[in-house]
Amino acid sequence: MATLTNTVSTRELRGDLSDVLSRAKYGNERIGITRNGKLTAVLVSVEDLEALEAYELQQDSLAYEEAQAEDDGERTILQDFKAELGL
Repeated sequence: MATLTNTVSTRELRGDLSDVLSRAKYGNERIGITRNGKLTAVLVSVEDLEALEAYELQQDSLAYEEAQAEDDGERTILQDFKAELGL
């Protein structure tokens, strides 16, 4: 994760939670949280999360528009499809 600013272990997080939260909120740091030496979560600011959600919504909208453009209008009812397969 190239965009992580820093990492802290869960043990460090327990002792420094207020400081770590402040770094994420005010310093716009992306802080990786590790457990047993492995990255398990990432703490980001609310602004980063909102930007990620906006990006995901945009990608979903683009995918929907693409699917609509490729739609041939033909539909199959599940029961008919099962009957074709002999199910």
